[in-house]
Amino acid sequence: QVQVVESGGGLVQAGGSLRLSCAASGSFLNINDVGWYRQAPGKQRELVAVITGGARTNYADSVKGRFTISRDNAKNTVYLQMNSLQPEDTGAYYCNTRVWLSSSIKDYWGQGTQVTVSS
Repeated sequence: QVQVVESGGGLVQAGGSLRLSCAASGSFLNINDVGWYRQAPGKQRELVAVITGGARTNYADSVKGRFTISRDNAKNTVYLQMNSLQPEDTGAYYCNTRVWLSSSIKDYWGQGTQVTVSS
């Protein structure tokens, strides 16, 4: 059983910062790729940033230069540092964690954390 928990969301004014955390726990060999997604009301879920098992990163154009994804393998945790937040960054943020099990690889989603940016 693998659990993924996001935290760190909240209400912030435009121009502010938040740091989200995505912590994985349970029975797995290691964590491969982890992606942060967000979903605004009435919109489809979109990929915001991804970090590979080798710590390579990729970002959506809308967040490049403002968001930074990083990982701490010792803590099985991935972070999303969000700076210069804008109202359009508002939404529920989810992480998708790909883990190696004993004989397979599987994706797990967390329950999400809400980010609200006021103008």
